[in-house]
Amino acid sequence: MNAQNISRWIRAGLWALPVYGLITAWSTLEPQPDQAKDPDAWARFVSSGSYQISHLVGSTGGTILAIFGVLALGCCLANSRVGRLALAATVIAVAGTALLLVPAAISTFAIPAIGKAYLGGNQEVMQLEFPAAMTGSFLLGLLLALVGNVLLGVAVWHSRTLPRWAGAIWVAGAVLFYVLGVVLGQATTGSSLPTQPIGALLTAAAGGWMAWSLSRQDQAEPDLTTAGTG
Repeated sequence: MNAQNISRWIRAGLWALPVYGLITAWSTLEPQPDQAKDPDAWARFVSSGSYQISHLVGSTGGTILAIFGVLALGCCLANSRVGRLALAATVIAVAGTALLLVPAAISTFAIPAIGKAYLGGNQEVMQLEFPAAMTGSFLLGLLLALVGNVLLGVAVWHSRTLPRWAGAIWVAGAVLFYVLGVVLGQATTGSSLPTQPIGALLTAAAGGWMAWSLSRQDQAEPDLTTAGTG
């Protein structure tokens, strides 16, 4: 594959980042009812068609787009002055995001089945417990995704290749989404908090800014794999 085609793939990957942020924000707008306090409302919510569509598109599809976009961002910065940091951050972020595909798939396909079983009269299904290993992989995925994305934002800040403040917004989006959104939400309400869609929107803004900036760069330097060198 020649350099021009590689550049096109990297640009396409960067444009996947704002799309990922927007559909993730959409999928986290409506918090689900508390499973312990109101199991009937929870079961109706998770067994609805809109729930499965939002999780299939937002959680699963968004996670796949995030992996594609982060890989492109890492490639874009690979030969810049922060290449080592960017590549290490990319590996960490992709590993964490890939681990999060497991709970995303469970939320999309297993949780609606549990809700339908409960509404069908099988109330004991609410006592179902997933293996501790799943919780461990979920927490590890959150940690790696957070650390990797924060480091990516730092790399963007110091790269002199992409807009500096886009890196800062990227870091803010990651902290809002993962720490003040997912972690705090699971610890308090067991559902999404308003900080999750806000964090996702910041991610979309940062990703869109980076993609737009790269598309506006001098066409005399189309090979993005050499961006930031000279």
